[in-house]
Amino acid sequence: MEQTFLEGWHEAATTAVGLFWTAFWAFALGYTISSMIQVFVTRARMRRAMGEAGPRSVALGTFFGFVSSSCSFAALSGARALFAKGAGFVPAMAFLLSSTNLVIELGILIAIFLGWQFVVGEYVGGVLLILLMWAVVRLTGRFAPIEEARERAQESQGDEEEEGNDDANWREKLRSRENWGEVAERYFMEWAMVWKDVTVGFTVAGIIAAFVPRSFFETLFIGGDDPGFLDLVAQALVGPLAAFFTFIGSMGNIPLAAVLYGNGVAFAGIMAFIFSDLVVIPVLRVNAKYYGWKMALYILGVFLVVLVATALLLHYGFAFLGLLPSADQAKSVTEREFFAIDYTFWLNMAFLALTLAFVGWKVKRSGWPFALGKGALEKTLFVLALAAYAWLVVGLFVGGDGGGQAFG
Repeated sequence: MEQTFLEGWHEAATTAVGLFWTAFWAFALGYTISSMIQVFVTRARMRRAMGEAGPRSVALGTFFGFVSSSCSFAALSGARALFAKGAGFVPAMAFLLSSTNLVIELGILIAIFLGWQFVVGEYVGGVLLILLMWAVVRLTGRFAPIEEARERAQESQGDEEEEGNDDANWREKLRSRENWGEVAERYFMEWAMVWKDVTVGFTVAGIIAAFVPRSFFETLFIGGDDPGFLDLVAQALVGPLAAFFTFIGSMGNIPLAAVLYGNGVAFAGIMAFIFSDLVVIPVLRVNAKYYGWKMALYILGVFLVVLVATALLLHYGFAFLGLLPSADQAKSVTEREFFAIDYTFWLNMAFLALTLAFVGWKVKRSGWPFALGKGALEKTLFVLALAAYAWLVVGLFVGGDGGGQAFG
């Protein structure tokens, strides 16, 4: 049945708010971890633990990512904090890839919508992404402004730590009220840096989910029922393009991945689509803020190469083992319940309380700075973010019957 514009508006607003609600706790967890790293972990300790791109350092970066957050923005912040504190570039990128591809909640969501083969592909692929990234950086790292990027990262997080600080008294640091006040300051700064991108990104995702027909995404992928090598390469390259149009991170893209797979997109194309949350415009912008544009473009290029290679390796590896899944196992995603009283609700309540506490503490310490941002792009984003809030508020109250379809 055709929907009216008002019904589509309501669906778009509900979807955007619902997707952010689903991801809020992961944002907050990631930013809390990042803020604590910035305040409590000294450069000396980080250099000792993760200062070189050796197996131990890369393994540590991968493990820290695994136990952190599946939110792309929060993972970016965490990787920046590690890198600014002295971790090697490869271990910091291993953390970033791990925290967006190897986390448990992402595997659960993939199992619900796509099936166990995609869960295995996600975790095996996450490891492959890290190993291939390591190899590519070893080959091309001399072209990357790594030390310049580290200085930018330290500036962007306000790292003014003295090199001579000793980290032997970390228990005293954890008991210090002043240090926890600094954590609150850093937490506020993390949100201040990305709130415009997050607002616009989720709003656009909701609009696309409600108004753009599935056929638009299906036509992006080619190959039919039996794609050849060049077809698979094309699908793996189109995956990042499709993710650009729907950017909300891997967690939000899983339902659409199920739609695409149910409509004939190959395993390689789906895996590339899922892996593409770190090669889209909002992530590029955040990396540019953290490291500068030259380093951000280098990271983008490395990640594009390794995700396409990983998607193809997974496809042919699964085909060789006879494990390629069947498209008829993709679950229907025509409706999603965003606001159920489940674990997401309680996690959000806990992190909302923590956020309010941190923000209140920050305002009490140093006030609430209000700034449009520097440059025409930041000011334009500010205006777009305000327009997005207006769109969402009005859309929640028009044309709805209480439903919350994610994909029309």
